[in-house]
Amino acid sequence: MADNQNPTNKKKSNPFTIMKDDSTDGHGGYGVGTVSLENISPVIIDPNEERAYVDMAAMHARSDVERRVKFLPNRDEVPNGLLYWIVWVTVERGENGLYYHGVAGSEIRVDRSIKRAYKSMPEHVNHMDKSMKGHVIIDHMDEKSRQLLSDFLKEFNEEMWQNASDELRNALAK
Repeated sequence: MADNQNPTNKKKSNPFTIMKDDSTDGHGGYGVGTVSLENISPVIIDPNEERAYVDMAAMHARSDVERRVKFLPNRDEVPNGLLYWIVWVTVERGENGLYYHGVAGSEIRVDRSIKRAYKSMPEHVNHMDKSMKGHVIIDHMDEKSRQLLSDFLKEFNEEMWQNASDELRNALAK
């Protein structure tokens, strides 16, 4: 049996993207000063099914939640839409190791029966940017969704949770 077929050789998959290289490491070549998205991951919060999971396709608006619907810029046009959140989670490396640096949740409403959905693209872009800058923007999220996010981050990596700022842990403890 080949090594790649042996189930005992499977590595634990890490759905969070961790910084691999720094575009400003001094080489002076192409891309210096550009923003790297290698340390941000979209976590989908589904309060309807009471689950949270990483879906990297959300980086390009292609997550399971976002597929096969037409997005409209007005929430009122999707009155029966189910609530979902894309939470932009940024991971950084500090003196104590990896930690959750920034977290910002962006709302999505999806009505599969009419194949329509709502999301504010400017909000998603701004929240992604704020997350990368270490901001915590989750006060507008419902309590159930915040709890799902909190449980997911703790269970995913207790050390990153412990290394996170008091601001983040307190915001998710509400």
